[in-house]
Amino acid sequence: MTPLPPRFFARGAASVARDLLGMRIRSRLQGRVVEGIIIETEAYLGFGDPASHAYRGRLHVSNRNLYGPPGTWYVYRSYGMHWCANLVCRGPEAGSAVLLRGLAPKRGIPIMRLRRKGAAEPVLANGPGKLTQALGIDDGLDGELMMRSPVRVHPPKKKIPIPVDVTPRIGISKAVDWPLRFSIRLP
Repeated sequence: MTPLPPRFFARGAASVARDLLGMRIRSRLQGRVVEGIIIETEAYLGFGDPASHAYRGRLHVSNRNLYGPPGTWYVYRSYGMHWCANLVCRGPEAGSAVLLRGLAPKRGIPIMRLRRKGAAEPVLANGPGKLTQALGIDDGLDGELMMRSPVRVHPPKKKIPIPVDVTPRIGISKAVDWPLRFSIRLP
């Protein structure tokens, strides 16, 4: 399978976040293959977004990869506990990215369960920290181009219309009412 090209990410984060829904993500980390369908994302717009790590051009050693080329992994530790995986959008000047918030496991579920200490499938990867644990992602992925990394996002085998819910972001304290969280509407 061919991963999404950098040009897919060379757009606004809100568009990318919506369009990532239904995409397949495959991890080949730690010698194990796991895969799932992206079902929830959040967009962070960069310079003008108070909830973004790049708000007003903030730049420091831990967020420097947020200013990478489109399609670069930006992985950071949230609350000192969980890794969060983002894909950089637009380009180096923007500091914008999409946070991967949830996936539906499809392959390597026993490996995901082991990584998540026996978690049941409904909660195996239904949050950003759970998703990174299930996929085996940590800061070793930070700064890598997704196309060349061991964790790649691929288009679905068959494109079908996906009903999408758009809601405010969660788990943040600034710009909480901005409708930048996208999820596949469940029946």
